[in-house]
Amino acid sequence: MLTLLKLLKDGRFHSGQALGAALGVTRSAVWKQLQHLEADLGLSIHKVRGRGYQLAAPLTLLDPAEVGRFSPACEWPVLVFDSIDSTNAEALRAIERNQIAPFLVLAERQTAGRGRRGRKWASPFAENVYFSLVLRIEGGMRQLEGLSLVVGLAVMQTLRELGISGAGLKWPNDVLVGQKKIAGILLELVGDPADVCHVVLGVGINVNMQMTDEVDQQWTSMRLESGKAFDRNHLVATLGIMLQKYLARHQSEGFSTIQAEWEQNHLWQGRAVSLIAGVNQIDGEVLGIDSQGALRLKVGGVEKVFSGGELSLRLRNDS
Repeated sequence: MLTLLKLLKDGRFHSGQALGAALGVTRSAVWKQLQHLEADLGLSIHKVRGRGYQLAAPLTLLDPAEVGRFSPACEWPVLVFDSIDSTNAEALRAIERNQIAPFLVLAERQTAGRGRRGRKWASPFAENVYFSLVLRIEGGMRQLEGLSLVVGLAVMQTLRELGISGAGLKWPNDVLVGQKKIAGILLELVGDPADVCHVVLGVGINVNMQMTDEVDQQWTSMRLESGKAFDRNHLVATLGIMLQKYLARHQSEGFSTIQAEWEQNHLWQGRAVSLIAGVNQIDGEVLGIDSQGALRLKVGGVEKVFSGGELSLRLRNDS
């Protein structure tokens, strides 16, 4: 089925006879595969008598060679999957298989993509970037301090470099444009964080997606913000270069040297917010973050610090 898709990806018309000859199957078999492409991958295919079949829009698929061409300095092995449950899940399986880090897992689509707090991450075929970078961490907890915030900075700067000037940060792991989510970060850790461990830096970016009914919050995409389609191979390469820069700085200098830059780009700095922790709600004003990436809130005139994976931050109506 995906071999057929690669024949159609140029967006031009192809006759059923030519497609069948290229695949070594009958025109009837081509027709059945086309129906599967539409049903399984959500693609729109035009069918015109006398001309053949055409994708509604040309398709650029992820390609390790293309990623490497855009970023020759990034030497991470790149694994690309047509369809997978989630890139983070595959990264964790690869760690269990003793694959040597660093390495990068990408997918054209995820069937069980997930975000923080168990949320589903919409993952349509060949529209967005689903990106999981695996690192081996040695030297203890200091190298993990604020790491998800560092990744968020790298994602935000990548989006800005590619023309999404309104991209900004929301504590702890979201990148927004205005009030709409454009990217999210999910870190997962395996091993002993006090000694040697592996960390999966999971990043989801809405790139060319223009509609979906799978998202339960305000969202946007690079295409919706700019009015143009993006080459996802170029985006992956640019993000890889940006991550290398920020990770090297984090490793050598620690998170405290990146703290001020993060705060300068926090869209909710100084805003009145509600922090949701399970069934509890804490109202306060965002003061910033501390040297380990925890949230600093003014609550009842007193500064308090909060950290943890199950916390959710929301703007208050009076903000």
